[in-house]
Amino acid sequence: MTDAQQTNPGYDALLVLSFGGPEGNEEVVPFLENVTRGRGIPRERLVKVGEHYFHFDGVSPLNGLNREIIDNVKGELARRGLDLPVYFGNRNWHPFGNEAAEEMAADGVRRVLVFATSAWGGYSACRQYDEDIVAMRQHLADKGLPEIEFTKLRQFYSHPKFVGEMARALKEACTEIPQEKWESTRVLFTAHSVPNAHDAVGGAVGDKNLYSRQVAEAAKIIAEQAGIGRYDLVWNSRSGNPATPWLEPDIVDHATDIHNDEGVDVIVVCPVGFISDHMEVIWDLDSELAEACREMGVAMSRTRTAGPTPAFTEMIVDLIEEMTTGAPREDLGEVTTQGCTVNGEPCAPGCCDIWSLRKSS
Repeated sequence: MTDAQQTNPGYDALLVLSFGGPEGNEEVVPFLENVTRGRGIPRERLVKVGEHYFHFDGVSPLNGLNREIIDNVKGELARRGLDLPVYFGNRNWHPFGNEAAEEMAADGVRRVLVFATSAWGGYSACRQYDEDIVAMRQHLADKGLPEIEFTKLRQFYSHPKFVGEMARALKEACTEIPQEKWESTRVLFTAHSVPNAHDAVGGAVGDKNLYSRQVAEAAKIIAEQAGIGRYDLVWNSRSGNPATPWLEPDIVDHATDIHNDEGVDVIVVCPVGFISDHMEVIWDLDSELAEACREMGVAMSRTRTAGPTPAFTEMIVDLIEEMTTGAPREDLGEVTTQGCTVNGEPCAPGCCDIWSLRKSS
């Protein structure tokens, strides 16, 4: 047995589990059909929704960015002497999680760690990945393939290497603002909006609104580390029925309001909710928000994201070592950060109970 195997007891592989995205114009509508499955949305509406993908020749940057993260993690695992092969699976597009599960079963993998590409709690950000794990296990059973045990690594919204990297990025962006402009400058932290009703059931019994509270706390920690005294928390990328309440304020609406009401003519946008520059960043922020700012005469600066950086890579392997070597847990947060879960079980009783919401609606 090698030293690498001795420092990695009990696990055969790492699965990077993500949302997925199309990689060509012909894939956009089928991808969106997967995302909206069961909602009865007409195909012509999906074509309209897919316009921002068509703007980039149908290619979402998400898969490419995840492959970059995987390559970085492979290098860091090798540097630390950890013998852990890395697989890649998605919920909504190739490579699907079921495809990755079949590949792992064929390769003899029986116990796998799962890194879900979301820092947060809540249904969409966390619990839905547990459901993906349940679906992969069921797929293996239906195919008569060997059973795999999946252990999902914990949420990392307040890990010092994640928030530290975002704080460095924010400081870098703020140094570009002339001193005389600071009185009319505002920092905006933004994350993906979700329906209010979904946020309300996110978390365990007696500990709800987990997603929005974690985003708020991450923004607070990052601002403190970056030396920012005043900032606003906003949301982007809402979709669906306009009559359904979602987390607000919307970033474009808020940028407009503070420009008109407070004379803010410079904004620094920190996409705290996104680990990489995927579609909700390059379209909703770099395109739609940037265009709105140009029309208002507001200067906009957007920070980089943490995903491609050495610190983020190190954080992922730190999370692995919490499980494989008993390394101490690093966490700057006070809001609940659930631990690792096995085979898609909920983090805690009643955690992210979206089914009760659906039954009552």
